[in-house]
Amino acid sequence: MGRPVAFITGARRGIGKAISVSLAKKGFDLYLSDKVIDDDARQTREIVQSLGARVEFKELDISDLSCHGPAFEDACRRFGKVDCLVNNAGIGAPSRGDMLEVSEENFDQLIAVNLKGAFFLTQQAGRYFSKFPKQDHPRSIVNVSSISAISASITRAEYCISKSAIPMSTKLFALRLAEYDVAVFEVRPGIIRTDMTQGVTALYDELIAQGISPIKRWGEPEDVGRVVAGLASGDFEFSTGSVFYADGGMHIQRL
Repeated sequence: MGRPVAFITGARRGIGKAISVSLAKKGFDLYLSDKVIDDDARQTREIVQSLGARVEFKELDISDLSCHGPAFEDACRRFGKVDCLVNNAGIGAPSRGDMLEVSEENFDQLIAVNLKGAFFLTQQAGRYFSKFPKQDHPRSIVNVSSISAISASITRAEYCISKSAIPMSTKLFALRLAEYDVAVFEVRPGIIRTDMTQGVTALYDELIAQGISPIKRWGEPEDVGRVVAGLASGDFEFSTGSVFYADGGMHIQRL
């Protein structure tokens, strides 16, 4: 039986890096991508290789839809197949501020990466899965969204909007791809310690201390990586279309 293959976007650091490591530990070979290949990307590649994974790391801007087809074809050519797509690549709001002042440029950029790019790369994966039957491993698509998909933050309106459509996209693709034995999931992280949250550490330290989540600590990228690895491994394929939280219970409504 061959090793399963995962295609991961936004893999060079943070949550993407942790997902890559978790999948390597599960026995996956990895086709990793990010907008740039730098020292962070090279370090991630070295780590997953040390865990026994075959790995390719390619430059990919998911907001450029013309790159999606060639990238997927390249992954299949190098590894012979793709069993799992992890839509992890994403960007935060360029700055926090009054939503009455959000620019069209910033809005379009967030939609292009966080929503449009993920949707059309998933479409590319779906077309591939529809043409080729499942081989020897479960097949899945995992969308990494954010607690901001359901929690409104008026200082990051464009970011919240870009993430809020991921839940519906997950459900739609789960329905469309079920006939091809492809499970589709959403993983919804909470407050995770990454470069994206580094600039607001003091704010989140205070919110965590005040009990914004029942588990009073920062989430780590590895908390998300382990969830994704479990989903990609086929442990929850009957739960297609579901949301899996990695937020310390932040989503739980309380009185």
